[in-house]
Amino acid sequence: MTVSLVVDLKGRVPVYEQIRAQLAGYISTGALGPGDRLPTVRGLATDLGIAVNTVGRAYAELESAGLVSTKRRVGTIVTAADRAPIPGDVVEAADRLAAAVGSAGPTEQVAIAVLHAALRRNGSVGQSAPDDPGQQFIIAC
Repeated sequence: MTVSLVVDLKGRVPVYEQIRAQLAGYISTGALGPGDRLPTVRGLATDLGIAVNTVGRAYAELESAGLVSTKRRVGTIVTAADRAPIPGDVVEAADRLAAAVGSAGPTEQVAIAVLHAALRRNGSVGQSAPDDPGQQFIIAC
């Protein structure tokens, strides 16, 4: 399975939190499941062009949440699905949104900005969409 991480180095959200949130999201949706191995801290930091400690903090936050386990000589492995999985109807709505975006043609950033605006209108807390897609890394499991 392949998932991608995108970080906005100029954004308001700390980079470690961007990494933590994306990986937690992949775990909660099942894109990353128990037993899947994450890249090494050093490898991911190198690929994203960020400090090793930044990735280390993201992994530590995931470990304290019980989502991953890190062991010497083994690495960091997904240990559990998120305790509150995303409901199927929400995943289906996201799939419908993605299909609509694909057929209408706006950029990913525009689609994300539209979703964030809808979340704010409905009383959900949302982060502003990054202006720049930032650094990206693909994780193959």
